[in-house]
Amino acid sequence: MFGLITYVLLAPLAAFAIIIFFGKRLPRGGDWVSLIGIWSGLAISLYLFFTRVLGNYDPSYVMELESFNWVSWGDFSLRIGFLIDNMAIVMMVVVTLISSLVFLYSVGYMHGDPKYSRFFAFLSLFAFSMLGVILADNLLIIFVFWELVGLSSYLLIGFWHEKDSAADAGKKAFITNRIGDAGMLIGILIVFTTLGTLNLHEVAAGVTAGKLTGVLLTVAGLCLFCGAIGKSAQFPLHVWLPDAMEGPTPVSALIHAATMVAAGVYLTARIFVILSFDASLLIAYIGGFTAIFAATIAVAQYDIKRVLAYSTLSQLGYMVMALGVGSYMAGFFHLVTHAMFKACLFLGSGSIIHALHYALHHVHSDADAQDMRNMGGLRKLMPLTFGTFLIATLSLSGVPFFSGFLSKDAILGGTLAFWMMHPTHWLLPIFGFSAAILTAFYMFRLIYMTFTGTFRPGPEAEKEVHESPWTMTFPLVTLATLSIFIFFSLNPFSPADGWFATLFPNPPRAYETVAIHADAVPVEITNEHHSEAVGAEGGTVPAAEEHDKTDPIVHPVEHHNAHHDVHHKAHTRAMIISILMATIGILIATGGYFWKSKKLDPAVWQKRLGVLYQGMFNKWWADEIYHATVINGTILLAKILGWFDLYIIDGIVNGVAWLSRVFAVIDGWFDNNIVDGLVNLTAWFVGIWGRFVRLFQGGQLQRYILYTLIVVGLFIIMKVV
Repeated sequence: MFGLITYVLLAPLAAFAIIIFFGKRLPRGGDWVSLIGIWSGLAISLYLFFTRVLGNYDPSYVMELESFNWVSWGDFSLRIGFLIDNMAIVMMVVVTLISSLVFLYSVGYMHGDPKYSRFFAFLSLFAFSMLGVILADNLLIIFVFWELVGLSSYLLIGFWHEKDSAADAGKKAFITNRIGDAGMLIGILIVFTTLGTLNLHEVAAGVTAGKLTGVLLTVAGLCLFCGAIGKSAQFPLHVWLPDAMEGPTPVSALIHAATMVAAGVYLTARIFVILSFDASLLIAYIGGFTAIFAATIAVAQYDIKRVLAYSTLSQLGYMVMALGVGSYMAGFFHLVTHAMFKACLFLGSGSIIHALHYALHHVHSDADAQDMRNMGGLRKLMPLTFGTFLIATLSLSGVPFFSGFLSKDAILGGTLAFWMMHPTHWLLPIFGFSAAILTAFYMFRLIYMTFTGTFRPGPEAEKEVHESPWTMTFPLVTLATLSIFIFFSLNPFSPADGWFATLFPNPPRAYETVAIHADAVPVEITNEHHSEAVGAEGGTVPAAEEHDKTDPIVHPVEHHNAHHDVHHKAHTRAMIISILMATIGILIATGGYFWKSKKLDPAVWQKRLGVLYQGMFNKWWADEIYHATVINGTILLAKILGWFDLYIIDGIVNGVAWLSRVFAVIDGWFDNNIVDGLVNLTAWFVGIWGRFVRLFQGGQLQRYILYTLIVVGLFIIMKVV
């Protein structure tokens, strides 16, 4: 089994290496190498899913695989290996399935591109990186593959780097994600310095043992979540995702709908057991605000891919909010269902853009092939694309009998139950239900503007529009089929009756120290020790902070039953409200864009909403605000630091140099005039004395005798006198 897992991970890496070095020499640019690597990985993943997940049908299933020492020093050793459980296997299926279909889709979509071979190499590198995040059993190796995912996304987003917009989008995504990753690294360091391990199971055990508690546990959880804020594009690091649509459409489907952005949610689910109540609450509010914030922007966009991009932001907010309120199953469930229908929507938009670009090029039109105002009437021209797109839209909108309804209902039910137990947090369900009505509206707005009415570019261009080749439509049909409820639950109105809810119950928090047994005697469980209550799917959610620490909680069995009743009521109410919200959203879109009702005329409402519409259309000026504050602030700080460096630091250095020169001049003058003067004076005196002495050094013996006699005579005369 270890060999199979290793193959799934390394096959895309091998494909990347082969294509990047030999791709241009291989038939068809070596695309078949990538296809073989990822499709064989899908086959193995499906085998593990049916034999290990559905075969064992064990919620606590964990496969014991080999691990080895990666780093050793002293008594410490860092072991790395694979963590294979139900979550990892399901994510393997999601990543390999979406990747396989996107790879196949790219054969038709990227045909004729001069960098065709390189594109498949980058796709394979991304698949390897994402699988590494899923399979790693410790936070450090997750972080390593996390960064590889960031590198891969940079290469794919900026694939058409000859366009400034694509190159800028790639840099924007890379830099924005680094901000979140810095926080994640701090969280990893906190965990390591406190617990001495980074293994996921050992970290949970360390928290359970009370080695990491209180504020530090909250900070560690939030820092780790910073990585998810970046990768899953949560507010305020959401700005990179819409711009990432500059990459090829298959990239949008692979990275920004199903896999890369899901990595943040996956990480949050992995660390779910160590998230404190305070950390979870903040996470819930970040997710809820992102859901409604992005939905309001999607309402006013005309670029089909940007509508889907902001839809992705909104749905990721749903997932994060679910994990924040303790609905572990709901958040992870929506990750899986969203991967299917959102990938279908992105690939469907690519099919539309591909056909429209060809038609507009044929009539020599420079109209934007991604602008929905240049579409219309495609239902009859591209019936297969329309059918699959409609199914995915119904699923995303939360219409019954589709997978999106099941997962979204679970999220809204969990959020509503959280509010019922914590009345002060009424804003969370408002975020959820408001985003639901907006989702239904903007998706059916997209449907009507794109597929109904007349083809706006004209009859000549209309003749050139045709359905995409099978390599592009087969993935659409597959993903649309997987967006139907039957694959996840036999009951179209209850996710709790499906295999997903059974195999992914809410895990207990690692810091719980009080075990609840059905046969336990009545005990006093205070909010200080028991920080969670039974969650929306029968697991746990943080307990109400309103309870006084001395207030006893009732007998565990009664406690469980009471919360079960709350969640049953919440699920029923949430289902009714969500269906009502979806219906209202669809009816408003139908009235405004299909029936052309004067009361719902979009142009009229745009004027009525005034600055609100302008805010939605301009993405609430998020980029402008960042440009005016963060970017201009950074530039201003750089200028200030540049001035400080030029005039203060360099001034000090230059001042020291000037003083050195002055001192050197003075020292030189002193040396030349005083020191050298004294030396020269001594030399002059010696020279004069030498000349004087030389007068008596004629070399004649007679003179020496004469001079001697004169001196002796003078001495005698002086003595006598």
